[in-house]
This record gives sequence, C-alpha cells and structure tokens, in this order.
Amino acid sequence: MALVASSSTLSPGDRAPEFELPGTDDQLYTPASFADASAVLIVFTCNHCPYAEAKLTALNTLATEVEDLAVVGINPNDATAYPEDSFERMRERVETGEVRFNAYLRDATQEVARAYDAVCTPDPFLFRVTDNGLVLALHSRIDDAMGPDATPKRFEMREAAEAVIAGDPIPVEATPSRGCSIKWTA
Repeated sequence: MALVASSSTLSPGDRAPEFELPGTDDQLYTPASFADASAVLIVFTCNHCPYAEAKLTALNTLATEVEDLAVVGINPNDATAYPEDSFERMRERVETGEVRFNAYLRDATQEVARAYDAVCTPDPFLFRVTDNGLVLALHSRIDDAMGPDATPKRFEMREAAEAVIAGDPIPVEATPSRGCSIKWTA
C-alpha cells in the first residue's frame, strides 16, 4: 500500500471540473445534479483502503446530519486489480447501509480523478454551490486523525462545510489528506 498526500492543482475559487458518472442507483450524475445543496463535498474514495475506511463514519455523518450538504463519493480505483472496488461491491455497500453518501459514483475511466488531480483515497474537495456552478472552497482532510487507527479530535471538514453553508469564513487551514494511492489502470 503506497501512502500519499493529496496535492491537487485546483485552488479555492476554481470551478469544479465537469463529469458525468454513473451512481450506484443507476442514475447519471454531473456537478449540476447537486445544485439544490449549498455545499458539495466530493471525495475520491474506495472500498478497500484502510485510510478511506477510517473516514467512512465521518463521511456518513456529514451526509446524514449536515443539512444542505451533499456528500458525493467517487471511486476511481482499478477494479480489475482491486475487486473490492468494483461497481457491484459499491452497490452492495450502499444497499446494506454501510455507505450513506448522497451519491456514490464510479469513475471507471479515471478521467474525473485526473481532472481533479486527485491522488489518494480519501481525497476530499469541498465546493460552494453558486449560480455559476460548484466553486472550490477547500481541499483538505476530513479530520485531524491522520492514521487509520487514530481517533480524531477535530472534525475539520464538518466545520468547513458548516461555515460554507452559513456563508462564513472557513475556520480551518487546508491540510493535505493522506491515504492509499489511487490505483491507476495505466
């Protein structure tokens, strides 16, 4: 398992790169699909990485408890080499309630992960919803627990999301997320 830190070239104020991806509910999603929210958290994640799994509870909590926030998981991993990351397994996890994101999407071509310059799982991007689409507010970690077995003391992304929704300044500094490298097909 290669441990890497997120390092996207997207900066606050940049528009979200466009995509059209299938969700586990057989719907196609674009960034505009989430325009009814005030903020959208797009997280490149997967089913097998211990770092991504360690953040699942926090992401489910964000998706179910923070009003006006859409949490969108995007799995770009090579499912041939990592069968746990297959679309079928993603569906199972949603159906059993393990994953409670607003949408869990499959990036089989990995073009979306490349457009966002995502490098690890989890790699979270928090966007403000504007009349002109999604605008990056913060690219940072979910919380301050940097290892799979660590206990978080501060839930930074929740603080940031609540600030974006309220129209307040973000009260946390951007800190790179850490996790398993995205499993590229080539």
